[in-house]
Amino acid sequence: MARIAGVDLPNDKRVIIGLTYIFGIGKTLSTRILNKAGVNESVRVKDLSEDEILRIRTVINDEYRVEGALRTETALNIKRLMDINSYRGLRHRRGLPVRGQNTKNNSRTRKGKRRTVANKKKATK
Repeated sequence: MARIAGVDLPNDKRVIIGLTYIFGIGKTLSTRILNKAGVNESVRVKDLSEDEILRIRTVINDEYRVEGALRTETALNIKRLMDINSYRGLRHRRGLPVRGQNTKNNSRTRKGKRRTVANKKKATK
């Protein structure tokens, strides 16, 4: 089992897909990394040699920010927005959509489960 950037890559998948299990690497970046390392995209992870794994690992470590470093950077960016009281920071703090989406009907992922708000009783004459 190949271990790159602290993540165990699945043995039965192709390398191009296996690299996407690392936080911060998608399919496009995975292709770029494999081209720089000189590794065939269609090879399965279990069929990689130690030399190929080492080349992939060095390309990732030298040129890209992934996993823990990337997570801390994004967390610090969000914290900075909240500290300077920007609009985006306030939306992060309140747990609402940040990028201008409508919140009247949608945005359940961001707002969480529905909480029913009790109504006042109507006064009778």
